[in-house]
Amino acid sequence: MNPLRRAALLLLPLAALAARAEDAAPPKRDLEIEDLFRLHRLSDPQLSPDGRRFVFVQTDTVKAANGTESSLWSVPAEGGAPRRMTRTSKHDSHPRWSPDLRWIVFQSDRDGTDQLWAIPAAGGESFKLTSVSTGAGEPVWSPDGTHIAFASSVCAEFSDKPFARSNALNRERLDARERSKVKARILTELHYRHWSAWTDGLTRHLFIVPFYDGAAGEPRDVTPGPRDALPISSTFEAGDEFAFTVEGRSLVHTAEPLPTREEAWSTNLDILAEDLKSGKTSAVTTNRAADGLPRFSPDGHLLAYRAQARPGFESDRWELWTLDLRSGARRSLTAGVDSTVEDLAWAPDSKSVFVVVPDHAASTILSVPLDGKAPTRIWTGGSVQSLGVAPDGTWIYFMHGALTAPAELVRLRVGANQVEPVTRVNAQLLSGLAMSAPESMTVAGDGGTPVQMWIIKPPHFDPARRYPLVLMVHGGPQSAWSDSWSYRWNPELWAAQGYVVALPNPRGSVGFSQKFTDEISRDWGGRVYADLMACLAAAEALPCTDPERMAAAGASFGGYMMNWFEGHTDKFKAIVTHDGTYNFDSMYGSTDELWFVEWDTGVPWETPDFDKFSPHLYAANFKTPDLIIHNELDFRVPIGEGEQLFTMLQRRGVPSKYLSFPDEGHWVLKPQNSELWHRTVFDWLATYLKK
Repeated sequence: MNPLRRAALLLLPLAALAARAEDAAPPKRDLEIEDLFRLHRLSDPQLSPDGRRFVFVQTDTVKAANGTESSLWSVPAEGGAPRRMTRTSKHDSHPRWSPDLRWIVFQSDRDGTDQLWAIPAAGGESFKLTSVSTGAGEPVWSPDGTHIAFASSVCAEFSDKPFARSNALNRERLDARERSKVKARILTELHYRHWSAWTDGLTRHLFIVPFYDGAAGEPRDVTPGPRDALPISSTFEAGDEFAFTVEGRSLVHTAEPLPTREEAWSTNLDILAEDLKSGKTSAVTTNRAADGLPRFSPDGHLLAYRAQARPGFESDRWELWTLDLRSGARRSLTAGVDSTVEDLAWAPDSKSVFVVVPDHAASTILSVPLDGKAPTRIWTGGSVQSLGVAPDGTWIYFMHGALTAPAELVRLRVGANQVEPVTRVNAQLLSGLAMSAPESMTVAGDGGTPVQMWIIKPPHFDPARRYPLVLMVHGGPQSAWSDSWSYRWNPELWAAQGYVVALPNPRGSVGFSQKFTDEISRDWGGRVYADLMACLAAAEALPCTDPERMAAAGASFGGYMMNWFEGHTDKFKAIVTHDGTYNFDSMYGSTDELWFVEWDTGVPWETPDFDKFSPHLYAANFKTPDLIIHNELDFRVPIGEGEQLFTMLQRRGVPSKYLSFPDEGHWVLKPQNSELWHRTVFDWLATYLKK
C-alpha cells in the first residue's frame, strides 16, 4: 500500500473523533449585558526593577453594591497563574515597586479616603503610610527608595505652614464644610468644577514623605502656594505627570507656569522642577502650548516629554521631544510622524524611546532612535496601553485589547512580530462567547477623502438574511472607533441584539493624519456630516442590511451629531442621544473646559456664524423618535443640553423618552445604572427596528 495512503487511512479515525468532540462541545452563546460585569478589568501593570514579576490592578464588579472593588495581583513576567496580593471591598490602585524590590506602595481608599499604603513584595499584610486629611495618591518612588512623592488636593492658603499645622487646618475646614447645614458655594473664578466633581477651592499639590524600612515619616508640601502642581484637567494626563530626577535632588512635574484666571481657557502647561533642598522652582520647558509626561533616560542625561505646538487646542498632535540636561539642547524626534504620541518608555541603553501612536483605528508601537534615524515600526494591532520595557531591553510589555476582547497584559520580544500572553484572566469566559470578527472597509467621504469604517455583524450571522442597521458615532470629536474593548459602548454587545453595527471614523478622528483630525474644528455639521452620510450609504448598500430599519446612536460629540441628524435627515427610524450638545450658546456658558469649545466651536461674540452648526436652530425639522440620556453630574456637557432637547421634542410631539441618572456624569459607570442604561437603549431600538 502507498505509505501516504496508509497514513491517510490511519488519520481517519482521529479526524472522526475530533469531529465528534467538536459536535459535543457546547455551542457558543451570544454576548449579554451581564458579561460586562463578569469580566475582570486589568490595568496599570508595573514590572519589577529586576524584570521578573509584574504587579497589576484587577477591578471587579460588585453589582449588589452598585460599584466595583479593586485589588493588587502579581504574575511572573513570562506569564503564569496570577497571585492575589491584597483584598479589600474598596479600591487598591496605582502600585509602584521600591527600587530595592522589597516593597510595593499603592493608593487605597479602604479607610474611607485615599491614602498611601505599602505591602511587602514577597507577600504579607498591607500597612498604612499616610494620614493626610485631604487624601494622598499617585505614589512615585525616589531613585534611592528613601522618599515617596504623592499628590493631594489641599487648601492653598495653609500650604506654607508646617505639615502638622496645615494638615489640621485642612481637616478643620473639611469637617466644618461637612457639618454645615449651608451647602452654598461662593465663586470668584472659573474652572470651579471638572467632569463630575466640584473643585471646592482645593489645589493639587505635590508632597514627599520619607520612607524608612517599612515606615513613613512626616510629609512635606514641595509645591506650596496658589498654583496647581499638576494638570487641572485629566485631558492632559497620560500617566504619572511627575518624576524624580535620576540623582533624586529635584522633582519635575507638569503644571500651569503661573496661577492665572485664564486657566479655564488656556492649555499652557509646562514642565517645572522643584529643588527639594532649596525649595526653588524653575521652568524646564516654556512652550506656550501643552508639555507633559516627563521621563528621564536611564543614564540621567536626557529628559523625554510630550509637547503640543498650538496653544488652546487640546487635540493638537503630541510630539516626542528630548532635552539634553548637559547642553540644554532640545529637539523633536517625531516631527515626521503624522500621528500623536500617547505613551512613551525609554530603552534601557538610553539610545532610543518607544512610543505608542494611533494608526488607522489601531495602535502602533514605534522605536524612535536618538541618532536622527527614522522611527521603526515595532508592532501594530488592537489597542496598546501602559507601555513598558524589560531591564535588559529584550521585551516590551503592554496592555493589549481589541473589539472582541478586553485588555490583558502581553509581552513582545523586540524584533519579533507576535505577542505572548502574560495574563489570561478572561480567557475562560471569552472562549464560550460568540462574537463576530470586525470587518474594516473604506468609504469615499466628503471630497473623495477616504474614511475608514468598521462593520460588525451579529453572531451566528446568516448571509441570507437582512438585518437592521445601527450607525454609531463616536465622541471626542477628536477620538476614534479603534480596535479596542469598551464597557460603556460595546459594539459587539449591540451586534448581539441582532443588528449590523457600523462604526465610522469621519473627519475629526485621530490616527488618520493631523489634517484629518483638524478638519472638524469649527465645522461640526459640515464635512464630518457628509462623511457620515457617505458611510451610512455604504452600510445600507450591504446585502446584509435592511435600509428600511436603520437607527443612529452616539455620545458626547456623537450625541451632538444625533441632534444634528434630527434636523437634517429622515433616514433613521430611531435615534439615541447620550450627553449631546444641543445649543451652542448655552453649552459655551456652562461647560467646564472653555478651551475646548473656544477652539472647536468658537467664541460667541468673536466668531462669525457662531451658531451655524447648533442643532437647536433646526428644531422645526425634528421628527425622528429620540431616546435622550443626560446625567446630573455631567459638567462637560451640562444637563441643560439634554433637557432643552427633550422639551423641544415633547413640545413638537416627536416620540421621545428621557433617562437621567442623578449620580452619574458624562459616562454611566455604576453597574446597576449601566444595566438600566443598556436595557433602556436596547428596548428603544427594538421598538423601532425589530419586526
